[in-house]
Amino acid sequence: MEEQHHRQPKPNSINASESDPFLLNYTPSDLRTASEFLATWLPFLSRDLCTRCTQSLSDRIQSIDPVSGEVPQNDSPNEQIDAEDNCDAHSLGSWKDGAEVNTSVETPSQRICWADMAQEDDEFGEEENSNNGVTVDVGDSNDTSDVGTVVAEKPTLPREQREYIRFMNVRRKKDFICFERVNGKLVNILEGLELHTGIFSAAEQKRIVSYVASLQEMGKRGELKERTFSAPQKWMRGKGRQTIQFGCCYNYAVDRDGNPPGILAHSKVDPIPDLFKVIIRRLIKWHVLPPTCVPDSCIVNIYEEGDCIPPHIDNHDFVRPFCTVSFLSECNIVFGSNLKIVGPGEFDGSIAIPLPMGSVLVLNGNGADVAKHCVPAVPSRRISITFRRMDESRRPFGYVPEPDLQGIQPLAYEEVEQEKKSGGHRGGRHMRRHRDRRGGGRNDAMGFASRNDRFSEHRDSNHSTPRYGNRWSRKPGS
Repeated sequence: MEEQHHRQPKPNSINASESDPFLLNYTPSDLRTASEFLATWLPFLSRDLCTRCTQSLSDRIQSIDPVSGEVPQNDSPNEQIDAEDNCDAHSLGSWKDGAEVNTSVETPSQRICWADMAQEDDEFGEEENSNNGVTVDVGDSNDTSDVGTVVAEKPTLPREQREYIRFMNVRRKKDFICFERVNGKLVNILEGLELHTGIFSAAEQKRIVSYVASLQEMGKRGELKERTFSAPQKWMRGKGRQTIQFGCCYNYAVDRDGNPPGILAHSKVDPIPDLFKVIIRRLIKWHVLPPTCVPDSCIVNIYEEGDCIPPHIDNHDFVRPFCTVSFLSECNIVFGSNLKIVGPGEFDGSIAIPLPMGSVLVLNGNGADVAKHCVPAVPSRRISITFRRMDESRRPFGYVPEPDLQGIQPLAYEEVEQEKKSGGHRGGRHMRRHRDRRGGGRNDAMGFASRNDRFSEHRDSNHSTPRYGNRWSRKPGS
């Protein structure tokens, strides 16, 4: 009888958000955030509790959310139990237990979640319409009272604790593998690559994208220095990508004045904006880039559908490592020691790595200097920001280091130090499997890439059409 009673929904907790006097002081959005946050920490909060107490705590947390608090009705009691047992399937678990976070390779959607609480008052700025953390209830529209009811201030964790939670939820992949024969030797051309996800919340990504749009408009109006903004004419597919450069002006090819590719010593560009300095500090503090390689320049690439970047190796006027951050849409970046152009925006390469929204790809070692890389024609609008440190001997004339980018140090957490010593990494396999048209051969960043394999578009398992509009393929005998 007790087991049957346990399986039944608990009606007293289903509508707690509508009846509990304490919860009535909070808005539905506050309750939804609290429910998601507490559910994430349920494995930690319920440690050493019996099964019955753990279930009661889970039910209480579920009841906070006015939308999802209702317990779903399944076809059988057993299915009901399974659903309840899996209620924390997507939670972080306890960081002390070393619990793994979700390692799915799917592109994360840009939704606001509990983690965004961690940046309400950080350097990216407060959320819009936050009313300084105080919610004002104006009451019913028929209410004749002119004075609204001021409800409780949003409960928040200390800033350091919120940053710690987000930092420990970052997923890092550092074991990319793709072997090719280079100068007669078999080499892992992806050695040194790192992919970091979870660095920027959805709200932060939105703020950065909006700021880039404002910079783009300033560039079009001529309000930036002469070489900061560039918008070439689109004379064919894949040509005409707009760029915004800060800290230095980089020349991709020999220009009309005979300057070779590299940093131009006398060209004038704007200094790094404050918001981009915030990004740089995040990259150093959260162990994405080393404190010995703090970026002092960056370039914003604004892609429209069909735009691309041809095969190249970044000029050694910039030291290693450097990184690129992706916004607005997911796309592939293709690597190979011998990339070839097969058509407008189409390249022949060995391996394609998906770059999720908000992800940071760090290039170092063979991944930066042995393998070339390119971005095929993107399927939809995309923004990337590449942060690099200039070689001191190649800095432009009159360059002055930014004072607020000096002395940045990474966060020192015991778990991170233990991870470095053990050589482990959080997160899972971010790479998808790529097969040739014959259905054979494993060609992803975790496996050996044969020089005779044929590579084709990545296809969604549920659809017959390519997931990406950009094509990268290898021809027989190449």
